[in-house]
Amino acid sequence: MLTVKCSLLEHNVLMLMCDFHIHSTYSDGKHSIPEIVDFYGARGFDCIAITDHLCETKSFLGRGAHFLDRTLTPESFPRYFEEIKLEAERAWRLYKMLVIPGVEVTKNYISNQRSSHFIGIGINEAFGADGSIEDILKQIRNQGALTIAAHPVSNRTFDKQTLHLWDRREELMHLFDAWEVGSGVHFYPEVANSRLPMIASTDLHRFEQIKGWKTRMNTHLHPEAILSAIRKQKIEFHYYGEPHGTLPLPLAAPLFSA
Repeated sequence: MLTVKCSLLEHNVLMLMCDFHIHSTYSDGKHSIPEIVDFYGARGFDCIAITDHLCETKSFLGRGAHFLDRTLTPESFPRYFEEIKLEAERAWRLYKMLVIPGVEVTKNYISNQRSSHFIGIGINEAFGADGSIEDILKQIRNQGALTIAAHPVSNRTFDKQTLHLWDRREELMHLFDAWEVGSGVHFYPEVANSRLPMIASTDLHRFEQIKGWKTRMNTHLHPEAILSAIRKQKIEFHYYGEPHGTLPLPLAAPLFSA
């Protein structure tokens, strides 16, 4: 688990604005981790998670991601962890913002029904994406990290869909701490009405995508407290916008709470 020196605030309960699904240049994001830290820090966010793609090596699309350098690899993982650690220290020093290490396990196939993405937040050890979904989720849990089903239902666009986890939700629900009910500008009524534990994040690949659903919570500004609030579903979901691409504009009241 990430350790951050936050003695000034860790005993105070605050309303925190968080984004737990962000990609950097370590996979298919446009911006470096330092750029991401400054972007979110300048907007007053309290906690973010860097969650770059970790793609399979055996599937056709997975091999393509490795060929195009759009995924974490055994070689890049140590640099990834080290840079997140250094940037977490800088983020706290400059912005009093937490930065948590994560990963998005990416299993892409031609069929939408076979494709699945899921996130581990708070990881501290590298692992591979070639195992079964169940085994990888257990590996993430064994690190004390959070497991999240990413954009599990259709967003009604022509983008690649990842429907496998939703089709197997009854079978896999005990292995997930939360399911994305909001992903960027997309809101999923199926998830909201499912009674499954939920979370909302940006799935940000470039800064223009900052508008959309975010998670807020009243808790201590400390990594363990934040992950615990998600597990216990003591959270709210807000739609965040930036008029004219400048000032942040979170809604004054939650649209709904978990």
